[in-house]
Amino acid sequence: MSNPEAPFQRPIAARLATRLNEPRRFINVVSGPRQVGKTTAVQQVVMQSRLAALIASADEPTLQGGAWIETQWDAARLEAQRAGAEGAVLVLDEIQKVPQWSETVKRLWDEDTRNNVPLRVIVLGSAPLLMAHGLTESLAGRFEVLHFPHWSWPEMRDAFGWTLEQYVCYGGYPGSAPLIADPDRWRRYITDSLIETSISRDVLLLNRVNKPALLRRLFELGCRYSGQELSFTKMLGQLQDAGNTTTLAHYLELLAGAGMLSGLPKFAGDEARRRGSSPKFQVHNTALMTAMSGLMLEDAMADRAYWGRLVESAVGAYLVNAAASGDIALSWWRDGGSEVDFIAVDGRRVLSVEVKSGAQSEWHDGTAALRKAHRVDRSLVVGTGTLTLDEFLSNPVRHWTRD
Repeated sequence: MSNPEAPFQRPIAARLATRLNEPRRFINVVSGPRQVGKTTAVQQVVMQSRLAALIASADEPTLQGGAWIETQWDAARLEAQRAGAEGAVLVLDEIQKVPQWSETVKRLWDEDTRNNVPLRVIVLGSAPLLMAHGLTESLAGRFEVLHFPHWSWPEMRDAFGWTLEQYVCYGGYPGSAPLIADPDRWRRYITDSLIETSISRDVLLLNRVNKPALLRRLFELGCRYSGQELSFTKMLGQLQDAGNTTTLAHYLELLAGAGMLSGLPKFAGDEARRRGSSPKFQVHNTALMTAMSGLMLEDAMADRAYWGRLVESAVGAYLVNAAASGDIALSWWRDGGSEVDFIAVDGRRVLSVEVKSGAQSEWHDGTAALRKAHRVDRSLVVGTGTLTLDEFLSNPVRHWTRD
């Protein structure tokens, strides 16, 4: 376990620290799913910077729209004036809960720019879709985004002493780590504090959803079938709902925006075919899959078929988090009986990834078929042969796409 006297600091926080040490240039936007340590990391960075700081959260019950932002901003301006040339930093957490927040932030930021006020600004949010809308509509040219993904295998290992099998099963939520010795308590934490909170507060409360029960059932279905393709028509049959495929596609987009579940498209040269393809479900954190399955580590490992899907989903979660950070575009490929688990595109570089959790051959017919149909710069088989799951998950994705 990590030492409470010396709390673990995520490597990504170093990028924010570098930005705070630079002259005031942009609004720093910290985005990402719930319970991945955004607020803790920002507080650590601000404290270590030794800048005068004001930290406020929009979770306050007395919140009154843009007036709340103005109040915090004015107080931070006073701190900046007292600090002199070194300036101060203002942190606004859960900013997406303030109506029209981006318009207010734009006006105040532009005022400070004209008046040379040395105030650095960090805004945090847990609803990337709403954050993105406010940024593109109002703050163009004024911000830099720093996406905080789910915790990686090296982070969970270094902070909590986990084994690789524990990470595959329990995923990358740091708050749940002390609870894995009590399976029922761990599962309640994941379902109540993470799944329910994310769906009710980041999806349903902040977006128009006409069929919330359908969205919840879609999430459950996606966790059950993570790593598998399911057409929208089959989804509707499984969900026993008179909805339509457009609604399901929209709900999947909302769940992906909350860092929970994505529908990966098929890889194809034709973008129209890519967009119209049946999606492959992929959880963003294997803890979601485990909590919904009811299987804990020993039972999961004993079920070879399920464990194989869990290992593939752990690789997929690693890749989909890289995609959420903007490092790659992620898809999968199948043609007839030939299939490749994941295709990661980094600029013009194409990486194919096959996941093998059992005693299977290192090379796979799907990879060979893909190479005949499309240009592929690099092909990896993860889990057997020369590239272990540990080694693959221990490196950033661009180690594989570019090196």
